[in-house]
Amino acid sequence: MDIKDTARPFDGAGVSAFLRSLPAKPLLLGLGEARHFVGELGELRNELFRHLVEHEGYRSFAIESDCLMGLVVDDYLATGAGTLDDIMERGFSHNFGTSEANRELVRWMREYNEQHDEKLRFFGFDGPVEYWAASPRQALTALYSLLDGPLPCTMETLDTLLGPDERWSNEATAMDPSQSIGQSAEAQRLRVIADDLVALLDTQSPRLSAEDRELAHLYGRTAVGLLRYHHWMADASPARWTRLSALRDAMMAANLRAIAERGPVLAFSSNLHLQRNKTLMSFGDQQLEWWSAGAIAGTHLGDRYAFLASAIGTAGDDIPSPDTIEGILSTLPWDHALIDARRLAETITKPAPRISHDFAYFPLDPAQLDMIDGVVFLKQAVRLKKLG
Repeated sequence: MDIKDTARPFDGAGVSAFLRSLPAKPLLLGLGEARHFVGELGELRNELFRHLVEHEGYRSFAIESDCLMGLVVDDYLATGAGTLDDIMERGFSHNFGTSEANRELVRWMREYNEQHDEKLRFFGFDGPVEYWAASPRQALTALYSLLDGPLPCTMETLDTLLGPDERWSNEATAMDPSQSIGQSAEAQRLRVIADDLVALLDTQSPRLSAEDRELAHLYGRTAVGLLRYHHWMADASPARWTRLSALRDAMMAANLRAIAERGPVLAFSSNLHLQRNKTLMSFGDQQLEWWSAGAIAGTHLGDRYAFLASAIGTAGDDIPSPDTIEGILSTLPWDHALIDARRLAETITKPAPRISHDFAYFPLDPAQLDMIDGVVFLKQAVRLKKLG
């Protein structure tokens, strides 16, 4: 089989044909990033989402960004309140608000909502987590405020147990577990309170509006997830970073599943978070291994989950060897292509692994092609934001 027989141009017709080739219409379509902050990839993502909205019935977009900050963007799409500059600053974590492609996407989604009755929704699906984690205050107090009595404690008690937010968001805890308060008596009691509040939510769901139910469940997932994360931030065992990485992806997966319940959603995140296989990562002298958010969500969604990994040929001055997957795909006649990954795995035999000198780029793993539904390939990327 010629490699060209596995691919088609990346355009609307190609995307629709690819979706029709899947065993079922995905409720969750994951588009992975081989590297964050690639301008060309962001533009392709926007093109894909516009096509999905206009021709495939998609109404939701989710990005690897703080799920609570994402509420700021979603409210802007619904109301238009505030300025776009302010929304980009307050509505994204991980510096993603500086992306021109993200700015253009938010602008387009707001414009669409002004012109259509059926509205588009925006979601962050990451937890409020970097390598450290935020205070659970916002999630806990917001959930508390949505519930009716009898409540497990007073708001004053909740505030006292939380204490200053700086104790929770201390970045030094990333490398020094002794500075974390995640296993303190206050944190342990907050975990019990969070569990009680989530249980109470289940008993009170009928009295809440659909909008408040959605928010309450988001706050509940986030509060419980953050308190679990903080607990393991205080752990000094060798399992610490493996457990933290797994917990973060589990939080992502829970958010993705909740978003997908609304109808088909395009999710945009690192290939490593959306892939179906385990994630392997070197961290200092450790080799971390955990199941990704895509693997977890896919376990529940089955063939209603589809994963498009991205790959780049020449990225800046990083040129792939001709015997790597990216090198082979660079021979295709299109600048942007959509490849059937499983047919590609049958076509190319024993490609060499790509060794990239760009630490921010994660090459395709030749051994995992049969775990991917499709590959979005950019022959060349010039607009790369330098990291680190």
